[in-house]
Amino acid sequence: EPFVADEYIERLAWRTPGGGSRGGEAFDPKRLLEEFVNHIQELQVMDERIQRKVEKLEQQCQKEAKEFAKKVQELQKSNQVAFQHFQELDEHISYVATKVCHLGDQLEGVNTPRQRAVEAQKLMKYFNEFLDGELKSDVFTNSEKIKEAADIIQKLHLIAQELPFDRFSEVKSKIASKYHDLECQLIQEFTSAQRRGEISRMREVAAVLLHFKGYSHCVDVYIKQCQEGAFLRNDVFEDAAILCQRVNKQVGEVFSNPETVLAKLIQNIFEVKLQSYVKDQLEEHRKSDAEQYLKNLYDLYTRTTNLSSKLMEFNLGTDKQTFLSKLIKSIFISYLENYIEVEIGYLKTRSAMILQRYYDSKNHQKRSIGTGGIQDLKERIRQRTNLPLGPSIDTHGETFLSQEVVVNLLQETKQAFERCHRLSDPSDLPKNAFRIFSMLVEFLCTEHIDYALETGLAGIPSSDSKSANLYFLDVVHQANTIFHLFDKQFNDHLMPLISSSPKLSECLQKKKDIIEQMEVKLDMGIDRTLNCMIGQMKHILAAEQKKTDFKPEDENNVLIQYTNACVKVCGYVRKQVEKIRNSMDGKNVDTVLMELGVRFHRLIYEHLQQYSYSCMGGMLAICDVAEYRKCAKDFKIPLVLQLFDTLHALCNLLVVAPDNLKQVCSGEQLANLDKNILHSFVQLRADYRSARLARHFS
Repeated sequence: EPFVADEYIERLAWRTPGGGSRGGEAFDPKRLLEEFVNHIQELQVMDERIQRKVEKLEQQCQKEAKEFAKKVQELQKSNQVAFQHFQELDEHISYVATKVCHLGDQLEGVNTPRQRAVEAQKLMKYFNEFLDGELKSDVFTNSEKIKEAADIIQKLHLIAQELPFDRFSEVKSKIASKYHDLECQLIQEFTSAQRRGEISRMREVAAVLLHFKGYSHCVDVYIKQCQEGAFLRNDVFEDAAILCQRVNKQVGEVFSNPETVLAKLIQNIFEVKLQSYVKDQLEEHRKSDAEQYLKNLYDLYTRTTNLSSKLMEFNLGTDKQTFLSKLIKSIFISYLENYIEVEIGYLKTRSAMILQRYYDSKNHQKRSIGTGGIQDLKERIRQRTNLPLGPSIDTHGETFLSQEVVVNLLQETKQAFERCHRLSDPSDLPKNAFRIFSMLVEFLCTEHIDYALETGLAGIPSSDSKSANLYFLDVVHQANTIFHLFDKQFNDHLMPLISSSPKLSECLQKKKDIIEQMEVKLDMGIDRTLNCMIGQMKHILAAEQKKTDFKPEDENNVLIQYTNACVKVCGYVRKQVEKIRNSMDGKNVDTVLMELGVRFHRLIYEHLQQYSYSCMGGMLAICDVAEYRKCAKDFKIPLVLQLFDTLHALCNLLVVAPDNLKQVCSGEQLANLDKNILHSFVQLRADYRSARLARHFS
């Protein structure tokens, strides 16, 4: 434990009698001092004793340090001597090694020519046997030594090629015959080993055949046997992938150039198996069924490229991407050259059939919209005057727009875009995608939507028609939905194919033109529909509003709150407002409702000015306008509500006391109106002729 002086002194005082630290004892300072002095002397004695011991240990340590340093110096000297001996030994070993290498070179210089001479002597001996016409050597007669015989015959074959034909024709033919026989035996041996699954024997025979001309035939045999029983299922692509996976593990153990052998196997699979399979699948439908032909072409090409992606994992040489691309191209080139023509032809036929089937289901004979100078002239006149040219057509409530037809057309086009993306050459992709888009515009936008708009326009009755079934808003509603679907396909499926090409601006312009063209017809139809709505209101007012409504015979016996004409007009307007909201979306709703509201206000304004009003009739007119104003609130358009508020204020002029006319006219709602307007309303009062009223207003 660490030494603490205070605690030590405290314990010493506690042990000393009279130290004052134990209870009940009197404190004796002299005795405590005496004890402290004695204890200090003891500590001094102990300190001297310990100091002498420390000095003794220090002397001993210094002595041992000197002895150790002396021993280290002796060891260093011994180490230097040993290192010198090691250097001398290393120099001696190097000298001996140099002598040995020199001696080895001399021996090799003597032995190599000797070995060559022995080899040449053996070859001469074997050559003599061919020259004599009798092969006696064991190497040629013993079938187990076929490897040695192959090595010899291969060398003899090379030598024989250098000999003149006139003198050695016979022996050359014998050597060539033996060369061919051995080659066949080796290939047969390789084939047998492959069937038995003896990889080591296959590798041994393949190494021997590597120097023979028939090595490529050995590879062909290997490839042929690999494929035996490999294509038994219906999925030739999966079979091919499994086969290549299996061969890839084995080929490195058998051949010295595995990547070349595997590449040759893949080439054989593509050019024989896959090409034959593709041809069988496509030629069956090429001329008879374009739809099935295109589906098969897309499916086969996709599966082939997927197989190619799997094969990219294997070592096939330096440029395997180009190698596999060429194989795919060799299979499909004859089908891809005219792919887009087949696609466009099928899309045109299929789209026309979808439309015709729809019109047939409606028992509708599609009428010709017409083109050329007369039609263009009619179109310009109609756009400028908004007049219906030609007889009105009763569509019986049919819009001639079908979401089912649209979905079918868009689905066909979507599949065409997918095929185009997969099957088109990258350089031709934007151009081909544009052609498909043009087909979509022709059949969806022109032949279906535009035709429905033209038919809808022709079906809008004139504004003075007594009974009008306004189905054009249904056309607007469905056309709006179709536009959204059309735009979604444009962005989702066409844009990725043309986004980085000059065709992008061309497609955007074409889309813009067709939409603007249809918007003009939609605007025209909506405008004429609004005119028809106002015409219907006019008919209701003309039929239901009576002059006596606002100038009753008995002023004191008026029981109605508003006129029957007002009730029917408001009911009609509310139905049309709801229909407009259901038929459109976004800002278009507010735009059309504002236009209808303004025309509705103008109609009521002009209608009210056709009558003369008594005091009670003026009150009834105010009630009617209040009801019209309540109806105007359904529009949720501030301008329309403001117009009816002003009209309501104007109607107050019909009932206000003559003395208060000027005060009312200078009110907040009427102060900014033209004086002629105010005057025109005051003139409608039955009592206007009185000199008093005329004097007050002037």
